[in-house]
Amino acid sequence: MVLPNPNDEEMRALLERVRRIVVVGLSPKADRDSNHVARYIQERGYEIVPVYPEGDTILGAKVYRRVRDVPGDVDLVDVFRKPEAIAETVDDVLGRTPRPPALWLQVGCVDEAAARRAMDAGLTVVSDRCLMLEHAGLLGRTWRR
Repeated sequence: MVLPNPNDEEMRALLERVRRIVVVGLSPKADRDSNHVARYIQERGYEIVPVYPEGDTILGAKVYRRVRDVPGDVDLVDVFRKPEAIAETVDDVLGRTPRPPALWLQVGCVDEAAARRAMDAGLTVVSDRCLMLEHAGLLGRTWRR
């Protein structure tokens, strides 16, 4: 069984209330999807917090090694990881205090059991969708590379 995503109205409301987004797997390489999406979101006024295994800054923001290392409140965790790494990422998100209210698993970043655990813990979960495309479609903004 595939878990249901929030409907368009729920996703639009989520994107309108979110301000601070942790991007797990945000590559410093400008040609990577994670970098394009994060740059798009950053250009729309959202604060981006990179989680990546190396480097000090990406897109001008301080890099953290884990979600639970990020100080302050987090509104959404956007994940660019291989499916086999999603469970570990969900563990990291669920181990954070305070816990983020929402988890976004990008296209191809699918682990139904891990997503279910996040949902069961009370998080809003969007799975196998592109944050940039959903934002552009739901909030009426376009972006070109």
